[in-house]
Amino acid sequence: MKSVHLKNSMGIVGILQISLFLFSITMSACKKDGYNNGNPAQPQSTVVAASGDITPALTQFRQLLGDPLNSAPGSTTGRREINWDGVPANLTNNGDFPFDFFNSTDPAVGNGRKRGLVYQNTGTQFRVDSADFSSIDNSYSNQFEAFSPKKVFAYLGNNVTDVLFKVAGTNTEGNVKGFGLIFSDVDDANSTKVEFFNGLKSLGVFKAPARSGTTSFSFLGVYFPNEKVTRVRITAGNGVLAPGVKDVSDGGSKDLVVMDDFIYSEPQANQ
Repeated sequence: MKSVHLKNSMGIVGILQISLFLFSITMSACKKDGYNNGNPAQPQSTVVAASGDITPALTQFRQLLGDPLNSAPGSTTGRREINWDGVPANLTNNGDFPFDFFNSTDPAVGNGRKRGLVYQNTGTQFRVDSADFSSIDNSYSNQFEAFSPKKVFAYLGNNVTDVLFKVAGTNTEGNVKGFGLIFSDVDDANSTKVEFFNGLKSLGVFKAPARSGTTSFSFLGVYFPNEKVTRVRITAGNGVLAPGVKDVSDGGSKDLVVMDDFIYSEPQANQ
């Protein structure tokens, strides 16, 4: 009986060894095809993230995107940057900011409004504010800092913003290699994130670091050397600015986050 039992045991071991060998071959093939555990491998990317003193991170990301800093349509290299300080008074401190403000196709409009970036209109208001949104709730008056004083912005009614790209000054669908932005007042390291897309394909979700040091700034930028980014989805905190809604640092239950400067590579035409 012992002899039979030993033979049966050896047979089981042999089957297990063959199964493990075949499983190893299958997994190796999956990895070669760009898959890991059945999920597509993430594209190659360079992530630049910082909080507190974010100036070195901004410098590094600008170097990744390259020079020059473009100010007119027709460029094929370099980068674009957006801050909100040039937004006129009639579009500040209200919900009237146009979703295509930074990609006008009107020949009579100045080049400053032809930067190849538009916001997807999902039916809620977008607001540029010069008073820290204090007219929405007075508790916000000392809540948010502006990196490029003194205007910041937020999407009202929703904490998720989709950004699309166009060839600057045209209606031609575009793409970029990298995109980054400055957040103000990220308290929860899991609340604020950016997802990048090439068409319908997600290129990955990246979290912004929580605030640190004496400032409230956080920066997140991601560069994809071998991909085209056609859309960026920004999740700013886990709450929405509204009367009576307070930030966690002010005794509330929500991490309220607003945004400042955008920085991205020169949009190129989709092909």
